[in-house]
Amino acid sequence: MLLAVADVPRHGYAIMQTIAAESDGAVQLGPTTLYRTLRTLFDHGLIQASSNVDDVSDDPRRRYYRITEAGRNAARVELARLESVLRRAHGKLRMRPDTT
Repeated sequence: MLLAVADVPRHGYAIMQTIAAESDGAVQLGPTTLYRTLRTLFDHGLIQASSNVDDVSDDPRRRYYRITEAGRNAARVELARLESVLRRAHGKLRMRPDTT
């Protein structure tokens, strides 16, 4: 979810669409999961919420979420963890004899 708001601020529905598109449909978030997770990320200081003051035609109740520096750091840590997992997986697969 942090990656969905890493490049541009997005509102909830746009975050759901971005996650679905970037996961090729493998991840489909419902509204409850989305907003519960956004609340947790906000409470931990990983994202900020604001209204879209740039577009006066936008619904003023709509909240836009953007990643914070703490959120970027958390995403970097998670990326390093996932890269480590992938390195171990690649190593294990190369060590096994080909069974085909």
